[in-house]
Amino acid sequence: MSDKKITALYCRLSRDVEPAGESNSITNQKEILETYTKDNGFTNIRFFVDDGFSGVGFTRPGFMEMMELAESGKVSTIIVKDHSRLGRNRLIVGQLLEEDFVRLGVRYIAIMENIDTANGLSEFLPIQDYFNEMHARNTSQKVRATFKNKGNSGKRLTTNPPYGYMKNPDNKEEWIVDEVAAEVVKRIYQLCIEGLGATQIAKKLSAEKVPTPSEHLRNTGRKQTQVTLVPCRWAARATADILDRMEYIGHTVNFRSTTKSFKDKTTIDLPKEDWKIFENTHEPIIEKETWEVVQNLRKGKRRQNREGKISMFSGMLFCVDCGAKLYYCTAKDFGESQHYFTCSTARCGRGCTTHFIREVALKDIVLENLQSVLREVKCNEEKFARKMMDKSTADQRKELAKKRREVEQIDKRIAELNILFTKVYEDNALGKISDEQFQLLSNNYTNEQTELREKSKKLTAELEIEQEQTDGVEKFIAKVRNVTEPKELTPELVHEFIEKIVIHQSEKVSGKQRTQKIIIYYNGVGIIEDDTNTSKSKSKENAA
Repeated sequence: MSDKKITALYCRLSRDVEPAGESNSITNQKEILETYTKDNGFTNIRFFVDDGFSGVGFTRPGFMEMMELAESGKVSTIIVKDHSRLGRNRLIVGQLLEEDFVRLGVRYIAIMENIDTANGLSEFLPIQDYFNEMHARNTSQKVRATFKNKGNSGKRLTTNPPYGYMKNPDNKEEWIVDEVAAEVVKRIYQLCIEGLGATQIAKKLSAEKVPTPSEHLRNTGRKQTQVTLVPCRWAARATADILDRMEYIGHTVNFRSTTKSFKDKTTIDLPKEDWKIFENTHEPIIEKETWEVVQNLRKGKRRQNREGKISMFSGMLFCVDCGAKLYYCTAKDFGESQHYFTCSTARCGRGCTTHFIREVALKDIVLENLQSVLREVKCNEEKFARKMMDKSTADQRKELAKKRREVEQIDKRIAELNILFTKVYEDNALGKISDEQFQLLSNNYTNEQTELREKSKKLTAELEIEQEQTDGVEKFIAKVRNVTEPKELTPELVHEFIEKIVIHQSEKVSGKQRTQKIIIYYNGVGIIEDDTNTSKSKSKENAA
């Protein structure tokens, strides 16, 4: 054997999809390979090991290093314990044996199957490759089934807790709050409420030299694999992920993503309707109301304008006529009183009017309206709650009462059908009715139950919407209790209390004076009327 070229001894073990028993352990593979090389006179041996890598993929560090040397002409022979160690993808393994190793002049030996390319390839080898691949496919299916059962049972599928949490040293299944990281998470949410986007938050944290999540793990002695090239450099993707995660309000979320197949491990994000959410499984870092405010803010993109500015109202103003958002307009030489909003449709020349309103005028209107609402709630919470619930008409209330009665009647009928089904089953077993009669009656009962359940589901959903409105009023009142009457408007106040603002086109009164209506929708309660505002809007003079 040549001493100039390497005899590559390749070992692989997949901990996830193959048994980690003694027969396949890395140590056992090394011993068998070493014994074989000594007995057969191979020299200049070198081990290449992939411990914990599936045979389906070939982006394994040990394998790639070995093949790089082979491409450089530095490998004479590759030896494996058994053929499946090379890989379990029949197409790629076939290409390696029939093309790549031939082109590179590399001899391949699989000890257990007595495969040696120096003696030619068996016609049955492709069949063996097929069964090796089927083993990977079947094992992958079993792993997926195990994960599905685990995820549906409420157990977390994530290996590591998200930034802000850590595993309880006494119970690895339990998450506890990492106080240092949790403060950063709270700050990220607060900055979002103040009007900053994910990119701006990342830049701010980087400028303040706040350690990134991976750096925090390293600093606290926890395992992490990411290499930090630039210290304290936050990515916008990291802050966006923190702002999206429901785990911060105490929920466990399973099945966020999956892989394409057992061969292609590319991650695919699943739609939210496929997620499995288990509520209140650990201590929350962020209050649910705060998280919901942030989600609403992130739905409406608030990009910086050309001057790098974002208004506290950006993404919240809508044209009453075309429904489009209003565009924030400013310039470097503008004074504070000159910034304004205009309909984005009109700005593009597509047929709507401008709905022009200056930011300073809008601030005055919103602050005055918010102060009035806060005073009203603090003065008499019960009266406010009653007024908000009375917004629905008498006909609507009668309809809701009717739906509740219908749901009760449906539940009662479903229970009766269960009893009837049991009775006809017993009658059939005792020979009182024929099999044909039993089949006819059971089919009728089953069809009726299916229709009733669908109807009940629809009615219950409609009733839940009404309950959400009640809950929204209660949450709104609770937020008001924690706020003193503001003297000035801040982004935090706007985003905490206001859902959106609808702008009407201004109407000229006389001279330079004009009147303009705006409609403020508050979070959880919608439009709030006061005693002097029967038009559900706020009027204010606004100089052009």
